[in-house]
Amino acid sequence: MNTFYSSLFADDAARLIAAGCFILTVALYFASKALYARFRSPWLTPLVAVPAVLGVFVLALHIPYPVYFQDTRWLMWLLGPATVAFAVPIYEYRDLLRRHWISLTVGVTVGIVVAVGGSLALAKLLHLSPDLQRSLMTRSISTPFALAVSDKIHAPRDLTALFVIATGVCGMLFGELVLGLVPLRTRLARGALFGAAAHGVGTAKARELGSEEGVVASLTMMIAGVVMVLLAPALGFLPV
Repeated sequence: MNTFYSSLFADDAARLIAAGCFILTVALYFASKALYARFRSPWLTPLVAVPAVLGVFVLALHIPYPVYFQDTRWLMWLLGPATVAFAVPIYEYRDLLRRHWISLTVGVTVGIVVAVGGSLALAKLLHLSPDLQRSLMTRSISTPFALAVSDKIHAPRDLTALFVIATGVCGMLFGELVLGLVPLRTRLARGALFGAAAHGVGTAKARELGSEEGVVASLTMMIAGVVMVLLAPALGFLPV
């Protein structure tokens, strides 16, 4: 009987901790967003600041990942509608798509080849495990698309999400530095760079540069994601 009540109290405590983690995650997001809007430091962006603070919090209190993820998994589900929402400005700028469809198609193709080929080459050079190699293939597309691809190529979803987020953060932090070194002056090229290399995070950064850059980044990101999902069965046959 004591064991039963102990288990019951443990389950209740885990649910309370999970709910607290969900509230803390949302609160930290809005706090970080407000700070970033005021100070514009890349280290205060929600995708950098919030995971850092949450990581310290979870490790300090020894909260198991399954407990944290119990309620916060709904935030991951919201990535799907958020990605679809990028289609709204794309529709508004559909004339831009008609004018530059060749450039966008070439950009997406090159981005996919470089992302997949470069990731596999680096993974093999470092002698990474097959699971890591498969997860790295999807690092340059938005999380909902990457998770769909990972299911088809039998890559661990947690590793896939980790690599996607890490790629987006690196693209956001170093994207403008790359633009300063590479002679890309047109808004089309600048937006495509962020959308193809850093997916949703890069798109948010591109919107800070200009509305047209943000639209092109959104379009590039979504096309790349759809193409990767369609190519997923073929990616499963690549040697890892």
